[in-house]
Amino acid sequence: MRIILSKLGRFAMKFIDIGANLTDPMFQGIYGGSKKHEADLDIVLKRCWDIGMQKIIVTCGSVNDIAEAAKVIERDDRLVMTVGCHPTRCSEFLADPDEYLKNLTTSIEKFKQKVVAVGEIGLDYDRLHFCEKDIQKKYFDIQLQLAEEFKLPLFLHCRNSHEDFIEIIEKNRDKIKCGGVVHSFDGNIDEAEKLIDLGFFIGLNGCSLKTEDNLQVVSLLPAEKIMIETDAPWCGIRPSHASAKFVKTKFPTVKRKEKWTADQLIDGRCEPIQIYQVLEVIAGVKGEDEEKLADLFYKNTMSVFFPNELE
Repeated sequence: MRIILSKLGRFAMKFIDIGANLTDPMFQGIYGGSKKHEADLDIVLKRCWDIGMQKIIVTCGSVNDIAEAAKVIERDDRLVMTVGCHPTRCSEFLADPDEYLKNLTTSIEKFKQKVVAVGEIGLDYDRLHFCEKDIQKKYFDIQLQLAEEFKLPLFLHCRNSHEDFIEIIEKNRDKIKCGGVVHSFDGNIDEAEKLIDLGFFIGLNGCSLKTEDNLQVVSLLPAEKIMIETDAPWCGIRPSHASAKFVKTKFPTVKRKEKWTADQLIDGRCEPIQIYQVLEVIAGVKGEDEEKLADLFYKNTMSVFFPNELE
């Protein structure tokens, strides 16, 4: 079933995208260093506001992302951000660890009204060619002190690194006062249950829903511990994914970037509006009502990242 974007406004559901990489050059029309179309971030944002997006948490993965993220969130009060160093970029600490940590600290202080989490931090053993294990572990550990200092929740990354990840979290439990979420989760149910036992929510996007094994895990997750996200411009739900059979809402899409128009999505570039498809998949897998789940996921997210705004 194809639904035209303008018709989606009839739905009353509310969404929060807990992770979107809105500083990515794709939203400036740049792919692989080459300009393919005009910048369209404002258009992308309007699309998702129109279907009920209430807030988007813009992901920072490095000190070098912070200035650009700060510019992005100036566009709308509904945009907020994280501050932290992604595990694959932790080698950036090495030149001057104290100065790098100081830059993270001063950035949180400077933008404190709009920083809702320390992140994206954690471990990623699938991409050790970017940063070796020992460096990742050391600076994941060190960055957890920011959560204690600023009383912020965590926006966490854990890829093929569960045991070391859990060891570092457990060692620092006294510093983690505000919980958080392990985003883009694609682990097994035992790993999910351990994270939940430690007080974390599970973040799901298209990369969490690729395989039948992924969907089996989602079927077992308690809905009261789920948040949803897009990880835009990455992690869209592709026709080859096991989750595709649960997607009901299709968006007008152009296959070639050079053929961009304002009223179409670009094939292969995920947008925040596609959070609607993530919801459809989870509801389909669980056999539960979409509106009920949307309300629960919204409240889950508000309770962690926006507790002062809860009604």
